[in-house]
Amino acid sequence: MDEGGKRMEEGINVALDIDEAKDEVMKKQETTNINGNSSIDQHDTDTVAKPALVKQKTKRIATLDAFRGLTIVLMILVDDAGEAYPRIDHSPWNGCTLADFVMPFFLFIVGVAIALALKRIPKIKFAVKKIILRTLKLLFWGIILQGGYSHAPDELVYGVDMKFIRWCGILQRIALVYCVVALIETFTTKLRPTTLSPGRIAIFTAYKWQWFGGFMAFLIYMITTFTLYVPDWSFVDHVNSDIPKRYTVLCGVRGHLGPACNAVGYVDRQVWGVNHLYSQPVWRRLKACTFSSSGEGQFRDDAPSWCLAPYEPEGLLSSISAILSGTIGIHYGHVLIHFKGHSERLKQWLSMGFVLLIIAVVLHFTHAIPINKQLYSLSYVCFTAGAAGIVFSALYILIDVCRIRTPFLFLEWIGMNAMLVFVMAAQGIFAAFVNGWYYEDPNKSLVHWIKKHVFVNVWKSEKVGTLLYVIFAEITFWGVVAGVLHKLKIYWKL
Repeated sequence: MDEGGKRMEEGINVALDIDEAKDEVMKKQETTNINGNSSIDQHDTDTVAKPALVKQKTKRIATLDAFRGLTIVLMILVDDAGEAYPRIDHSPWNGCTLADFVMPFFLFIVGVAIALALKRIPKIKFAVKKIILRTLKLLFWGIILQGGYSHAPDELVYGVDMKFIRWCGILQRIALVYCVVALIETFTTKLRPTTLSPGRIAIFTAYKWQWFGGFMAFLIYMITTFTLYVPDWSFVDHVNSDIPKRYTVLCGVRGHLGPACNAVGYVDRQVWGVNHLYSQPVWRRLKACTFSSSGEGQFRDDAPSWCLAPYEPEGLLSSISAILSGTIGIHYGHVLIHFKGHSERLKQWLSMGFVLLIIAVVLHFTHAIPINKQLYSLSYVCFTAGAAGIVFSALYILIDVCRIRTPFLFLEWIGMNAMLVFVMAAQGIFAAFVNGWYYEDPNKSLVHWIKKHVFVNVWKSEKVGTLLYVIFAEITFWGVVAGVLHKLKIYWKL
């Protein structure tokens, strides 16, 4: 697939493109199956030396594309159907729902993609330049799409008050993890082994610096979370009432893992400022805040003041913890590179996936460290990374071992144009464009008409109609669009 393109595997198309090295004379080439599709299970074979100016074709990894596409589909589903089905939306605090797998799955993809894209680095300075440039692109798009400038898809306005701009977000977190993990991979390129030494932990010791980077991120997060003193703090509520009102939250604690007084929120308030945090945190759906839990509803009269406060789910300290998700992902990519047989790869992947799940379950149910997406706790990292490894292994078995590829083609198409679908569908830019062409009233647009008359009214249910609208008018539609763009060899990458 994509035989003519030179596009390496990437988490939301962020992996480094290293195909510009023209003077590499000996290449390892992946063989193709009888249908001409790329396969990642074949043994590498030595090829005949090519002239220096002849560019080699690179093969995409079908399983990685499908996994990336699955994550995008999952994001669209939980973002647009989560209001109708709160149980699939983000967990208000402790626990893990379907929506809580999206971010760590993206970071897992980033890690796998970096390992594959940076197998060979002819020029370290050139690689570092590309990494920094793509990091800046991700930061730029993240601020544009989630900083408050874009009000898509419902409000036909744009612009943001810089006093309240949100500096953090999904792409910003991906940018940080990508930058750190990719730079470690780049600067340790001369320390990599060509072959692994015997032993069960050889794959870990061979890439000890990558694991050291992940361990340092873990150490910084854990020490800060459990030792940083969190004082009382105040905020002004600009969202829930016509007249801004100031509230004070009483803390004065260390190592607190609740919503109001944790170190993760304190670091973000100190670094970014309370006005630059996400103004609609999911903790508003907690029972302490509303009788409508786990959905959103009117605040209780006796709700604590922090229910009205902003909180950044993609903040600085939690993003440092997220580096460990990328580190685990890059380990899966290293296994893919060094182990050539299906059974060897699956043994490494599945064993690590189940070990991570066990660690997470033990930490959560012993109440040592609860699974918590908002804090990006260690148990959350282990649980979601373990799940990512198992899902990735399952797709590998279906697509590359059993050759059942056709049912997953639409996921591959979305995965190959993940950035486009993310911006247009998940961030609602295309829907906002269509909503801009309305008749008499902004609510009388094609998007609103389709959702109301084709889905909700037909099924006589707001919940079922919303779910079917998301499945067919968004996910299926963009799967078809991505397939057409793939046939035309049109891709959007950073």
